Amino acid sequence: MHVFVTGGTGTIGSAVVAELLNNGHTVLALARSDRSAQTLTDAGAQVLRGQLADLDVLRAGAARSGGVISLAFGSDYSTDEAVARSIAEEGAALAALGEELLGSDRPIVTVSGTPWVPGRPSTEADPAPVQGPVGGRGRSVNALLDLASRGVRSVAVRMPRTVHNEGRGGFAGLLTEHARRTGVSGYPGDGTQRWPAVHALDAAVLFRLALESAPPGTAWHAVADEGDAVRDLATVIGRRLGLPVETVPQESFGPFGPIFAMDQPSSSAHTRQTLGWRPTHPSLLQDLENLQP
Repeated sequence: MHVFVTGGTGTIGSAVVAELLNNGHTVLALARSDRSAQTLTDAGAQVLRGQLADLDVLRAGAARSGGVISLAFGSDYSTDEAVARSIAEEGAALAALGEELLGSDRPIVTVSGTPWVPGRPSTEADPAPVQGPVGGRGRSVNALLDLASRGVRSVAVRMPRTVHNEGRGGFAGLLTEHARRTGVSGYPGDGTQRWPAVHALDAAVLFRLALESAPPGTAWHAVADEGDAVRDLATVIGRRLGLPVETVPQESFGPFGPIFAMDQPSSSAHTRQTLGWRPTHPSLLQDLENLQP
């Protein structure tokens, strides 16, 4: 399949591009800079220059492809307003891509987050959150999945809060950045709250499987580790960086503070059983051992 990919140079996207190319697909990837274009070319992908906000460019990329994987999202998490802008931009992009695929039965796979469910791990059957700080993202993904009734094989792969590779990425990566910046490996609350995680290379396999075979209107969980205690993550980070480990106010983490403080384990049992997905790469706690002081 010739696949149009947005966000193809990020932690997840670079792994997805390689997974597609290594399994007989070809890739047309969006690139907003010369550096990104060169990275994609070196990986073996074709390049379409443009930004996520260039809706006509997105439609052209989808029109040229047999399927779409949409991964691009803004990188500014410094304020609530910046995150809201990224969510709105992503929503407009998904709407444009979905519109281009109407009536074609072609697949589009987008990224979402695993939901939070009080008292138990979330499952694929739980609805995406449509309220709160990232509620707009849930509404955009739901709108895309609703296009299943209009001839689009729309699919969501829900990612845990940490997608990692070589000790970097996701919420654990933000904990590491915070530790380097402040000199303390901190965590909010008592640190018993659990975060799910997945290695980027394992997540990439699930994106390919979803593109190839997932039914329309479905959501899947890319969860390898059901839930690591945040205090355990901070302990490894502190040991690797030679920093003290202690609780810090959730406000220290800016817009992500309330999410960081939540207990949010998640299951992928249905995904593994139905799509045959089998994570094989190191767990998050193992991968954090790659951190360098």
